[in-house]
Amino acid sequence: QVELVESGGGLVPPGGSLRLSCSASGSIYRVNTMGWYRQAPGKQREFVASITAGGRRKDADSVKGRFTISRNNALNTVYLEMSDLKPEDTAVYYCNAEVVQTGLDTVTSWGQGTQVTVSS
Repeated sequence: QVELVESGGGLVPPGGSLRLSCSASGSIYRVNTMGWYRQAPGKQREFVASITAGGRRKDADSVKGRFTISRNNALNTVYLEMSDLKPEDTAVYYCNAEVVQTGLDTVTSWGQGTQVTVSS
C-alpha cells in the first residue's frame, strides 16, 4: 500500500505564487517518476510536470517558465513551485508517482488532490 498526501493549495490573486507538496508513504522500495496533473471544472485531467528520480524534468507548455517541479528523494516528496499564476491555472492539482513497493511490484499511485484557485 502506498499513500500520496498533497498540501499547499489555496486561493491566490492573479500573479501570485503557491508551493504544492506531495509526500509518498507506505510499503516503498523506490519511487521512480513523480509528477503533477490538474483538472479544471468540466475539463479532463491534464499533465503539468514530472521529474524522474535522477532529476530529469518535463513541463507542459502552458506552465513553462512559471512552474518548477523538484523533489527530495530522501523524503519521497515532490514539490511544485507555481509563480505568475493565472485564472486559467485554477484546478484541482493531483500528485502522481510510480512506486516500486517492497515486494518489488510497481504501482502508480495518485493523491487525493488539492484545490488551487486563482482569483482576485
